Amino acid sequence: MYTDIHGNQRLKLGLHTHTTLSDGHKTPEEALSIYASMGYDAVAITDHWIFSTASEGRDGCKQLAGCEYNIGGSDGTSGVYHIVGLCMTRDPEISRNEMDDSSISVALRGRKIIEAIRAAGGFAVLAHPAWSLNTPTQILDVAPFDALEIYNSVSDFGMSDRPDSGLLVDMAAGMGCCPPLLATDDTHYYTGDEGRGFIMLEAEAAQSMGIPEAIRAGKFYASQGPEIHLERVDERTLRLTCTPAQKIVFLSNVVWARGRVHRGAGLTEATYTLHPDDTFVRAEVTDSEGLRAWSGIVKIK
Repeated sequence: MYTDIHGNQRLKLGLHTHTTLSDGHKTPEEALSIYASMGYDAVAITDHWIFSTASEGRDGCKQLAGCEYNIGGSDGTSGVYHIVGLCMTRDPEISRNEMDDSSISVALRGRKIIEAIRAAGGFAVLAHPAWSLNTPTQILDVAPFDALEIYNSVSDFGMSDRPDSGLLVDMAAGMGCCPPLLATDDTHYYTGDEGRGFIMLEAEAAQSMGIPEAIRAGKFYASQGPEIHLERVDERTLRLTCTPAQKIVFLSNVVWARGRVHRGAGLTEATYTLHPDDTFVRAEVTDSEGLRAWSGIVKIK
């Protein structure tokens, strides 16, 4: 449990982790111990096609139910989707044979996976769209999912070097798709890909609403370390507060807008005056160590 700069209690959650049950290099028990040592309150075990139930975990780190379903080939132009299911109350019982059936479009298979995850009481996440070379159209083709990974750690560690899906997020948001944005590890190797992407969820919201609903409601920020809090002050102004940063950036559907980028030492606050054509705004901060944090998307109109 952490207390943020505004005095709110937050849970540190890892929402994409692999173990020796599929292609990860640590057992579930070893993985939970590693994450507990880094101060995580809960971690989802999301092995490929293997449903893991929730448990009390170990060393103070709870285990969240999870599974990852990967469909499509190796060519991004023909469609590749990795969809993570979280917090299901039962196994969605998704048939791998059916999901490998090339006579069914990969987008339709993706939507069937999302529907099955939700029917099992879970939360469906579109994983690493940049790594998967998803286009904005492909992203919309499997909507509505419940969240999208804007950052994926393992994709920065020997896995094509495409960890950041920010550009795709902005293009999809410009087309009206504005899901919650997660930072995750997708840990496989435990040689630097662990502990680099997480969300900080409001503890009170998690307790009163449950983790899936609290994420859907945007009661969190995504991070590698820094804090980030974005709020709308009035009809024309957004304000960002954060832990000390060297760069604060506001992003939207508008190609260029004055006052979008702030650079300096120890920045803890910035404001952005809305451009008349903004339909959404989100923000990113980068600290002096190069660690980043991502706000949610604020819909303007």
